[in-house]
Amino acid sequence: MQPANDPNQFTQYGQSPQTQYIVTQPQQVAGFQQPGMQMGGMVQQPGMPIVMGMPQTSATLALVLSIVSIFFGSICLAIPSLIIANNAISITSMYPGHPDSGTAKAAQVISWISIGLFVLIMMFYIAIFASMA
Repeated sequence: MQPANDPNQFTQYGQSPQTQYIVTQPQQVAGFQQPGMQMGGMVQQPGMPIVMGMPQTSATLALVLSIVSIFFGSICLAIPSLIIANNAISITSMYPGHPDSGTAKAAQVISWISIGLFVLIMMFYIAIFASMA
């Protein structure tokens, strides 16, 4: 019986088996770069994740202003909150998966609700004063 991996063993065509090598380009896999690849002037170390910074937004400020506007500031805080939320949404829409996208959308919705409540209350007061005259 002959060993299975004998290098002197010949195939049926009289040639010795040859080792085949497949050479490919380094690839980026799941947020990790291959060793030795440069990133922004510095060499990436093996296994170090690539940190892609997302721009900061003021979505939290817009959310706080919109919530406060329902109870205290009314239209005086709802309009600035809506403007800030729209700016935050424009930033987060450029970066899919941005962590502030939900906060910005919530601030926008609450701001519109606060503006709608203000308009309804004003219409109610106008109807009351018109009926008294």
